[in-house]
Amino acid sequence: MIEKILENKPEQFKTILDNLGRYRLQILYTQIDRDEQNQPHFTSYTYRVNPQEYFYPASTVKLPGAVVALEKLNELGINRLDKYTPLQADSAYAGQSPVRGDSTSADGQASIAHYIKKLFLVSDNDAYNRLYEFVGQQRLNQSLHQKGFKDVQLVHRLDIFLSPDENRHTNPFRFYKNGQVIYEQPLVNNPIPFNQAQFDGMLGKGYIKDDLLMDGPMDFTAKNYISIEALQGILKSVLFPESVPAEQRFNLTEDDYNFLYKYMSMLPRESDYPSYDSKEYPDSYVKFLMYGTSKETIPDNIRIFNKIGNAYGFLIDNAYIVDFDNNVEFLLTAVILVNENEIFNDGKYKYDTVGYPFMKNLGRAFYEHELKRKKEHLPNLQKFKIQY
Repeated sequence: MIEKILENKPEQFKTILDNLGRYRLQILYTQIDRDEQNQPHFTSYTYRVNPQEYFYPASTVKLPGAVVALEKLNELGINRLDKYTPLQADSAYAGQSPVRGDSTSADGQASIAHYIKKLFLVSDNDAYNRLYEFVGQQRLNQSLHQKGFKDVQLVHRLDIFLSPDENRHTNPFRFYKNGQVIYEQPLVNNPIPFNQAQFDGMLGKGYIKDDLLMDGPMDFTAKNYISIEALQGILKSVLFPESVPAEQRFNLTEDDYNFLYKYMSMLPRESDYPSYDSKEYPDSYVKFLMYGTSKETIPDNIRIFNKIGNAYGFLIDNAYIVDFDNNVEFLLTAVILVNENEIFNDGKYKYDTVGYPFMKNLGRAFYEHELKRKKEHLPNLQKFKIQY
């Protein structure tokens, strides 16, 4: 199925299909068919999906980070503590930095809600790091493993390079209302090593370290890892909780779900706090599938609920794509590596010439396929129509 869709557009995909090993392409496409009660039924198709074939997940890990942070707040069960409660963080260990507020929020305060907003709107790295610190490394991994997402190893903050020991230690937090502290979390250390995942993490033929070219593959075994199936599984669990087994669901409130749907699909120009310049942050900024780096305005009838990632030459998008006018909905998760010289960390990746055009074309190929696909029952997509 997937191969056929790609082979139908040789001008877009032939070069990649002829060099699959180099591009490390993996695609998971899930069709959704509704029954008379509008219940979704899923049919998945895979292309080269292999949990042992490592890719660096980059910012795609922010989706599980956000969801587990909301779950932790609910499970703490503390009166007046929720995602909107103002917070501060202290620095109590090497590599940590404090938080006193957030100048991009409406009231200048930091909160879990505001971090989640920034994390989806523009893939803010610091926002994810604060959620990672609030949740703690042990809880983050165990929560996902317990839900059946075994191919997961989330062991470090993003965009700052700390030792494994520093990443196991996470900051003290204080949450307060009207100047009164309502919850305090001490410095936390994760005693359990989580780099036990089964994958081949030795990649490439060289890498740059301290401005020097090192011969031999780069070792990714102690970095973040999550499989394509786990990424889409988490996305599906968030969007269609009633369709997954109870043990796979996150402990979220109805308000949490609505909040996630809103900010997963909102475009940067639709946000007031923070507000983003549409020249710097076009609609496509974190919507790789269907839009790549296009400067076009995404039409109102199309919404993409997703989380992208790009680093070390890997491009990933994990998306639920909806067209309200044409009753289209599908899940698509894909990764491609565009590191032609096989040297990691040199910044010389073919994102603009190969990666983004591929993601744009891939999303559109499946969208066009879905437009033509006959459905016995048209979906009622009201749940995903959101006031921004």
